[in-house]
Amino acid sequence: MKKQLTFLLLLLALILPVSAQAPTVALTFDDGPSGRFTAALLDGLQKREVKATFFLCGYRIRQYPELTERIAAEGHEIGCHGFSHNSMEGMSRRDIAEEIAATLELLPQGTKARFLRPPGGCCSSSVSQVAKAKQMPILQWSVDPRDWAIHDAAVVKGRVVRAVKDGDVILMHDMSTSSVSAALAIVDELTARGFRFTTVSRLAAGCTLRPGEIYSAFPQKSEPAQTGSQED
Repeated sequence: MKKQLTFLLLLLALILPVSAQAPTVALTFDDGPSGRFTAALLDGLQKREVKATFFLCGYRIRQYPELTERIAAEGHEIGCHGFSHNSMEGMSRRDIAEEIAATLELLPQGTKARFLRPPGGCCSSSVSQVAKAKQMPILQWSVDPRDWAIHDAAVVKGRVVRAVKDGDVILMHDMSTSSVSAALAIVDELTARGFRFTTVSRLAAGCTLRPGEIYSAFPQKSEPAQTGSQED
């Protein structure tokens, strides 16, 4: 009887959707790649078998093409963060399109950026129109520990673990030692609490994403994807 019960539980674990088993979130990293910080982050994520989504800047892809190749090769997702990291909010549609196109041209062969995240999260009707034309949903976030401003890994970790819930998109940056340390500590803490990590595309699986629309989270418990703009 005990063996039968154990077998039944294992079978249920295999056939039930991930959302029924554990809260699931996506870690996202902006502004990179950034040399040794991104390399250290990739080492840590690989060790923990965690996949993340990286919103890359074109000028940094040009600086660190080998890291961009590594991000893609190790199964992480790549999103577009513009070429220059200048705010797109006041740009013309032509300039926004050029920012996006110049970044996409530098991605590894066969790699597609499914989402656009404007620098600073600053959006406008022009950004939405260009994103729609390029068939890209706009991704914001639902948890922002402001790791770029607070260089204290323990504080950043605490802000995330206190706020995070199923379906959240966590905003981080691979631009400093403290941010990398915080991100890996967040993974360790939330994994111990039963959370799972995945890419944004996988988190959003089952949702109908419309190009040019803004999304911030993807709750897994039969709730609609959250929309709305936020700024860091």
